[in-house]
Amino acid sequence: MAAPSLPSQIVQFNSKAMEDKLKRLALKVGHHEDNIRFLKSQLNAVEDACIDLGIKLGNYHSSVAAVMNNDTSAQEAEQRTIRSILDQDTTAAGIICQLKVRHHELASKMTLMKGILGFVATLGKVNNDNLSRLLTEYLGMDNMLALVCKTYDGVKDLEKYDKDGIIDKTSGVHGLGRSVGKFLDGRFTVFCLENLRPFSGDINIGDPQRKLILHRPRLPGGESPPGFLDFAVNMIHLDRAHLSCLTASGHGLRETLFYTLFSHLQVYKTRADIQSALPLIKDGAVSLDGGILRPNGSFCLGDSKNLEVRFPVNIEVSSLPENIAEMEEQVKLKNWEKERVLEDMKREEDLLKQVKELYRKQKQELMDYLTHPAVAQTSRDSPTTHSPTTPGSNPFGAKPSHKGW
Repeated sequence: MAAPSLPSQIVQFNSKAMEDKLKRLALKVGHHEDNIRFLKSQLNAVEDACIDLGIKLGNYHSSVAAVMNNDTSAQEAEQRTIRSILDQDTTAAGIICQLKVRHHELASKMTLMKGILGFVATLGKVNNDNLSRLLTEYLGMDNMLALVCKTYDGVKDLEKYDKDGIIDKTSGVHGLGRSVGKFLDGRFTVFCLENLRPFSGDINIGDPQRKLILHRPRLPGGESPPGFLDFAVNMIHLDRAHLSCLTASGHGLRETLFYTLFSHLQVYKTRADIQSALPLIKDGAVSLDGGILRPNGSFCLGDSKNLEVRFPVNIEVSSLPENIAEMEEQVKLKNWEKERVLEDMKREEDLLKQVKELYRKQKQELMDYLTHPAVAQTSRDSPTTHSPTTPGSNPFGAKPSHKGW
């Protein structure tokens, strides 16, 4: 088989050299893209930390303002919620609450009462009155007055039936109502913790409140949408006793009850913030100025309702963080870190743009050479470009003739 001609060898050599250069440029493109992805993950982490610190500082300042304005203490707010439930005296929650408050000794001996952990309205607190009204309206009175049982045995004790499936009005909650001169009117909601599908993700075990680790909404650039505060499920404050309440499978109130009620409900500052973040909202959103977007996509318009039973507001100064100065310093450091990461990203993006342009040109040059090698070779043999056939760059080691020298 005849060996390839010299021009053919030159074409092969040049195309191989150009392909190698193209591969090196492709590796550089991948390198810069990896750097940008890493910097974006760093930026997301810094922004999350800034948001968390901002929420904590906002909670602190709003709570202090409430105390300065002679607002009620957390204990008084809780008692106010209890009084509001007592006023609902024809509901299951009202009857149970009356027995606990006014007939405590008798209630403590009842098996039925032992199976009831509490009511939705009393198992969590929030950090300001505005948020309390908002989340209460979102859930509605039926859910706020819902009884919460740890096991299904507790649920079965609440209502008994005869052989025909008719409710026995002399037993369960109905019987308790009759014993205090109250008659249960209509249906009532009960949540059984062990029957609820718990949150399947991770929990922040380093957080005293054991908040859920949820993926924040992100704009195409990676930043959180304007006005986003947090997920409602993580804005519920649990008392120490309620934090230690776990199901047999080890799940707490936040990942069972409150995740069932709120799921990934997002909280924003304003209605306008909700509207601008609509593509990023899947499980509904609420805003502190009264906006409500349901998970089914429907908006609640008009004036907000002033429901009687609301979450207690936790504004005790003793429960607030003491290292405010340290937190404010952390915010400054995080903002500085964010600026540094953004500068690094800008530099990497500029480098990526340059390498991509070189890659594009090199690829086009290779395609032109493979399509028209003779024309491309003439261009490469110009005085400013050393061709492989010129002395000093001959890939085949051919020695120039010295004949006549």
